[in-house]
Amino acid sequence: MRFNKTFAVAAGAAAALAFASATVAQTPPPRPAAPAAPPVRHGPALPGVCTYNGEQAVQGSEVGKYVAARMQQIITEVNAELTAEDTAIKNEAKAIDTARAAGPTDALEARAANLQVRFNAFKRKQQLRQTEVQQTERKALMRVLQELDPIAVSVYQARNCSILLGDGVLLSNPAMDITGQVVTGLNAKIKSFTFNRERMDTPPAGAAATPPRAN
Repeated sequence: MRFNKTFAVAAGAAAALAFASATVAQTPPPRPAAPAAPPVRHGPALPGVCTYNGEQAVQGSEVGKYVAARMQQIITEVNAELTAEDTAIKNEAKAIDTARAAGPTDALEARAANLQVRFNAFKRKQQLRQTEVQQTERKALMRVLQELDPIAVSVYQARNCSILLGDGVLLSNPAMDITGQVVTGLNAKIKSFTFNRERMDTPPAGAAATPPRAN
């Protein structure tokens, strides 16, 4: 079994890309400047018809921004953990390649086999950490939505809306939009809450659960 530069590069690339799909509030790449669009002329606001953008409400709220910042911290911590392990695997692969120049030995083959085991475990850890980050983000956003939904209903009733159009609306008279009022209400209710990364690591083999104490 041979571990060459291709192995090392592949391990590094995998670590770098592990959490691309989980990154929250990432700055998008710059786009070419588009020509200025003509101003939109809206018709009169329709009585009883309201519009609402839930995604915009979450992103624009203080608690939504807090969740995005906290998720970025968690992703940075996880990437640091994986980068350290990735670097150790790459260094070992290079050392094995260098040692092979003097000729193969049983000890060297055993060392290479052990490295393959480490690399396989590392790939599993990458997948596990990605799942943990995704689960963490999902639970945090669910908490925000639990706080947000009653406020949206309250604003809907206060505005005497008869119908509420959601995120699929392309254009509407801003006077019918209740998103800003919902964000204001959410900001007054909650600005942050404590949450940490979900943990899905398997407990060490043989670890016995502590039995409950009898009252």
